Amino acid sequence: MTLKSRWKRALTFFFGFIIAALYLSAQQAPSTDLLVYGGTAGGVITAYSAARQGLHVVLLEPGAHLGGMVTGGLSATDLGYFQIIGGYAREFYSQAAAHYGVKDLDHATNWLSEPHVDEAIFNAMLRRVGVTVVLHRRIREHGGVTVDKQHVTALITEHGEAWPATIFADCSYEGDLMAQAGVHYTWGRESRQEYGESLAGVWPHTPAHQFGWPLSAYNQQHALYPEIDPRPLAPAGSGDKKVQAYNFRLILTSDPVNRISFPRPEGYDPARFALLARYLAEFSEHRGRTPQLRDFFNPVPIPNRKADFNNNGPISTDYIGHSWSYPEASFAEKSSICQEHLLYTQSLVYFLSNDESVPETLRAEMNQWGLPKDEFEDTGHWPRQLYIREARRMLGAYVIRQADLQSERTKPDSIGMGSYNSDSHNIQRVAMPDGAVQNEGDVQVPVQPYEIPYRAITPRISEITNLLVPVCLSATHIAYSSVRMEPQYMIIGQAAGVAAALAIRNRTAIQNISVTELQRELKNERAILHLQDKPGSKAP
Repeated sequence: MTLKSRWKRALTFFFGFIIAALYLSAQQAPSTDLLVYGGTAGGVITAYSAARQGLHVVLLEPGAHLGGMVTGGLSATDLGYFQIIGGYAREFYSQAAAHYGVKDLDHATNWLSEPHVDEAIFNAMLRRVGVTVVLHRRIREHGGVTVDKQHVTALITEHGEAWPATIFADCSYEGDLMAQAGVHYTWGRESRQEYGESLAGVWPHTPAHQFGWPLSAYNQQHALYPEIDPRPLAPAGSGDKKVQAYNFRLILTSDPVNRISFPRPEGYDPARFALLARYLAEFSEHRGRTPQLRDFFNPVPIPNRKADFNNNGPISTDYIGHSWSYPEASFAEKSSICQEHLLYTQSLVYFLSNDESVPETLRAEMNQWGLPKDEFEDTGHWPRQLYIREARRMLGAYVIRQADLQSERTKPDSIGMGSYNSDSHNIQRVAMPDGAVQNEGDVQVPVQPYEIPYRAITPRISEITNLLVPVCLSATHIAYSSVRMEPQYMIIGQAAGVAAALAIRNRTAIQNISVTELQRELKNERAILHLQDKPGSKAP
């Protein structure tokens, strides 16, 4: 081989190596700036916010629809002091109001809309800013996250697809991405001593959603009625790994043209409502009137002769005691828990509208309502989203506590505000030593508007440096019971989208971005970070 041939061969090999290296580098470099996992309302606004900042955003949703509870049955928005809801959350609710010809959000009734309307708005928002939405993409149950040196590199789906990105946001209700990334988290209730919270832990008695007289927990055979936990109540103030009750928020209609009568569900067993039957039998004697629909539901009217039926009273749509295992359950177990909740809900409304033990006046009132033909068409007109009021909660750079809602309400790194009550639904139903049945765990304590710190949505920097957690954020059970509202998830999501953009622009960890710059960007998009901020105002 001549010297010229050797040089030619060497140069060919060299340039081939360079081309191959560049090709491999291009293949490994993430083309996605921000990957959002979970198409909840918080996830939608996180993606929307980041795309508005110029990022290439992919949103993966495990199910078939976007919006989480906002499009899945929770139409009676939990507002609190609604004047503190600004930015893209207010933009969304303004668009929903405009659909009905309402021009402002000056009254709480102007914030109410139908699920199918809300879903259409969310979809249009994401299309408008070019977010890539991929449905039916659930994270692989094991080995679903790859991490390299405190840096999430990719999410792996059940399909076996790898989704690399520069920044990740876990916006699911379950926190599966967060958990698999190795971020510390908790679930259940802290004791009163752990964070010095007077509202924490087990409560010996609470007045709301309670049986109004000493109702026996035992039937005539001296056996516990169904749906009562046989274990004794733990000491007051003690912590546990139990979470508040989940339910399905029913959207029902009184319009005969749009109404479907409640069908008898497969697997229906009226015996499970023996305690309810006894409660109904004793109701008139103790209350001096016949039971009414409002004693079992809280129906809030929404447009077009529909209402959002929420839990109300001692026995209602909350499936008390059946959510405890959900946070750490397998995917198959989660699906089973969801189906059990649906069957319970379907059985409850069928029982109240058909069973002969139910007073005829209550049955007649119940049968004025039914399932709407124009909602949830792919799930038999039943809401498609289980109301997961709390599951995992991150233990992040800052843990929001009761004091942050009551006495230490301002934060230097505020990204938005909350104002809804500390609101935990009941956690368990037990037999007390005197033989009476009691619900336990309900907390309803008003708060003043408070500021939400950015640190609560970031993991500790020693764990992961490119993950944001807007939904399963860092808070105690008591604090989370207030901040968990859907408008707050959207407010936090807007901040997460901007934070992702700042981290990418400055090539820094999400924990190290400039809070001043973050707050300026948020105010420029009409976010409300402090009580003195006014809706519609821009930063100077």
